[in-house]
Amino acid sequence: MSDEPPLTITPQFLNQVADLAELVGRLAINPGASGSPKLRRENRIRTIHSSLAIENNTLTLAQVSDILDGKRGLGLPREIQEVKNAFAAYEKLEEWDPTNISDLLFAHGIMMKTLTKDAGQIRGEGVGIYRGSQLVHRAPPADRVEHLARQLFEWLEATPLHPLIAASVIHYELQFIHPFSDGNGRTGRLWQTSILSRWRPQLAFLPVETVIRNQQADYYAALGKSDKAADSGPFVEFMLPALAMAVRELDTDQVGDQVSDQVKALLKAFKKKPEWSAEDLMKFLKLKHRPTFRKNYLSPALVSGLIEMTEPHSPRSPTQRYRRVMNDPRF
Repeated sequence: MSDEPPLTITPQFLNQVADLAELVGRLAINPGASGSPKLRRENRIRTIHSSLAIENNTLTLAQVSDILDGKRGLGLPREIQEVKNAFAAYEKLEEWDPTNISDLLFAHGIMMKTLTKDAGQIRGEGVGIYRGSQLVHRAPPADRVEHLARQLFEWLEATPLHPLIAASVIHYELQFIHPFSDGNGRTGRLWQTSILSRWRPQLAFLPVETVIRNQQADYYAALGKSDKAADSGPFVEFMLPALAMAVRELDTDQVGDQVSDQVKALLKAFKKKPEWSAEDLMKFLKLKHRPTFRKNYLSPALVSGLIEMTEPHSPRSPTQRYRRVMNDPRF
């Protein structure tokens, strides 16, 4: 067996996996969103919008929906192409073997078609990852990348780890190795979904990218912690609860019976004015307990794509506001 990616497994991981597997099991009993073609498409649209927004695509959820419906919309040509490529890639999930590196290259070729000259190819140059002007990660040298990537996929094919852990490890390792000159983030998130959907097909429509986007600062922090520790454990520790949140949203049909009254009450605020701070929304709803507000009102509305942040790349900004997503097809 190939060398294993560094991973410290804790009892917390195992408990989280057990709880998460139970949540996923409920989807098979009560398919909910995973069984509805309409909601599957809506989840797919939210997934694509969020994954690309993490990469600074500025199109709104409504614009992404219009593009995928074949409508002529406003937007930068590159951003429109990113949407079309991502949709084409996610639509082929069922055709790929997630343990086959050739399928990963093919997926990247679709995801980055016309966006980069080496789409579908292992990079041939050194790269660094920057946040602003700060170098936060220097990827392995180009002459090591193919070996590291093939070694990683050999491990994935043979590992006895639960798919929930293995998928998170692969997600992190693809960001660490950075096998492509561009598109590593969106391809890594796609491949995590590919692994999970091979385990449970209904997870092909899991909107985990939306959860990640809403916790973007924590997502980058977890990647940094794993880099610093030379261990994918910190990233897995972030990812398992994110997956659980996404599964709960899928299980409750996005705005299902458990949260619909709360979310609908929150949405009434946006009929009075277009943007609200979290504090003002709590006052409008006459709530004083912030965790309850976030769990039952704000987070479900964000994950469902019914509202969005005015500053999605700085979720904890003191000037953060929330606004209604216009032209949402469900409301």
